[in-house]
Amino acid sequence: SDAAGVESIGGIMGGLSTGCTQDTVNVFLEAAVWDRIQIAHTGRALKINSDARYRNERGIDPAYNMQAIEDATQMILDLCGGEPSEVVVAGRVPDTARAYRLDPARVVSLVGMEIPESEQRQTLTRLGFRMEGNMAHVPSWRPDVLGEADLVEEVARVASLTKLKGKPLRKAPGVQRPILSALQKREQLARRTAAALGYNECVTYSFIDSEAAALFGGGGDATMLANPISSDMSHMRPQLLPGLLRAAARNQARGFAEMALFEVGHAFHGGEPGEQALMVSGLLVGRTGPKDVHGASRPVDVYDAKADAEAVLAAMGAPAKVQILRGAEGWWHPGRHGKLCLGPKKVLGVFGELHPRVLSAMDVKGPAVAFTLYPAEVPLPRKAGATRPALALNDLQAVERDFAFVVDRDVEALTLVNAAQGADKALISDVRVFDEFIGGSLGESKKSLAITVRLQPTDATLKEKDIEAVAARIVEKVTKATGGVLRG
Repeated sequence: SDAAGVESIGGIMGGLSTGCTQDTVNVFLEAAVWDRIQIAHTGRALKINSDARYRNERGIDPAYNMQAIEDATQMILDLCGGEPSEVVVAGRVPDTARAYRLDPARVVSLVGMEIPESEQRQTLTRLGFRMEGNMAHVPSWRPDVLGEADLVEEVARVASLTKLKGKPLRKAPGVQRPILSALQKREQLARRTAAALGYNECVTYSFIDSEAAALFGGGGDATMLANPISSDMSHMRPQLLPGLLRAAARNQARGFAEMALFEVGHAFHGGEPGEQALMVSGLLVGRTGPKDVHGASRPVDVYDAKADAEAVLAAMGAPAKVQILRGAEGWWHPGRHGKLCLGPKKVLGVFGELHPRVLSAMDVKGPAVAFTLYPAEVPLPRKAGATRPALALNDLQAVERDFAFVVDRDVEALTLVNAAQGADKALISDVRVFDEFIGGSLGESKKSLAITVRLQPTDATLKEKDIEAVAARIVEKVTKATGGVLRG
């Protein structure tokens, strides 16, 4: 600026009042060297894209500055005529002198091509570098060359990487030790198993919008991005399900009603290292089975998600016997979900229907069931080198006995099954519910649950007195746990 006001935005845009018109006869010619970082910041802040900004923020040759004003003056005199004044100099030419060591052997090892040393030196010389021994002095017009690696890049660029030939890496002698961790192996097994079950793998963004994050227990300041790339990616995802539900909604909008999607990745509960967890999530939407006159088709239900979750857990090495408890997070349907647990505090995963409120907010038309598994929570095998447990077969005859108990209507079948299982953990191999009767002669407040208990002896064939003793313990345990009585 001067006494008359603002003249221009230096290095970016000239001013209207000081610009040239058809009547201009006196021109003040300026050739300046600007701080390219400052030009880039100012141009971005003002949102001005100009030729001057494009050149100055990338850096011009400061050593050519004095010659540039003479060349420009001569061009004006040749084309327009006129009379030049004396040159006025303010400041001094920046010192850009610097040199880096050229290691010919390092160039060959990094590039992977046999480039003779003489060719390397000749390449740099032709590009304007001045060689003194093994030191390459950088020309003033190359502000991008800032280290020895840039010298390697210049040589490789001229030599052309299209001539690079692939060579296999040298193998160390002997059998190599495994390098994948137990968690990485489980991640691979989970992917293979989910794909084998008919799921299509999705890879979604780790960033989601705050509304979707809030639906799944996130959206707080701990997972907010300081510089999000868009308003729809403001938070780190607290679960994998939001991305799968968004994908399902986009597919439904394009006419695909039935789908099975899964993803393996990390979800975040904080912004610090270690505040993330590896998860495996699957989503089933629509109906299952063939959709024609000769086949059966039904809506997906909670048992589809349960079967798939158990199959993936089994592939990752989880124990066969797990507890199914209630009390999962709020994005699950309160009465149609289950937690797969090894005890009340060891949660291996969750399966069930998603809450209708969540489906409505994510624009997904139900039915929709899902599961989320936590591979890190699956116990490691006792033997580090064991790939699978030993096959256990028994040649003794198993015995099955049926029991029917009259219990209160609000008693859960799982409570009864767990009580019966605990009567003799070594002898009882399986307990399953096969019938439920409500109402009738039992009254509205009672129901009958019938179970089958399978007894598998390991030492000797069971005798009738042994079976009766176990049956008595089963009745005692169930009565104590549920308050029910054996149905007559």
